[in-house]
Amino acid sequence: MTAIATPRAKTRQRDGRQFVRDMAATKIYAGTIVMLNAAGNATSGATATGQISDGVAMETVDNSAGAAGALKIRVEKGVFPFENSASADAITKAEIGDDCYIVDNQTVAKTDGTGTRSVAGKIVDVDAEGVWVSFV
Repeated sequence: MTAIATPRAKTRQRDGRQFVRDMAATKIYAGTIVMLNAAGNATSGATATGQISDGVAMETVDNSAGAAGALKIRVEKGVFPFENSASADAITKAEIGDDCYIVDNQTVAKTDGTGTRSVAGKIVDVDAEGVWVSFV
């Protein structure tokens, strides 16, 4: 495609926070971490490599009996609290600004589990509610 030489009639935009994704053949619960697999379909947060952290599920959708893409799910980006991992993988305030890694659909950790976990997002804060993660 060549560059335009006149103004565009309409420049569309999104707020960049909410998206609707095709689902893999899985169940995703509201309020949990959503990842995108290699095909670009939404999957539930889990220990896995090569997945892209996408945000937080805004609804529960069960596509476990369906084909990939048969159902869709609403996902939101932003800053959300999640459970902290345990022992040596627990996140502290010293890690604010670092990446954290997906353990399961509600838990994040300080390390990539020796190459077994995908990045969740950036650590924004750590408090009594959990680890606040920025999904962008």
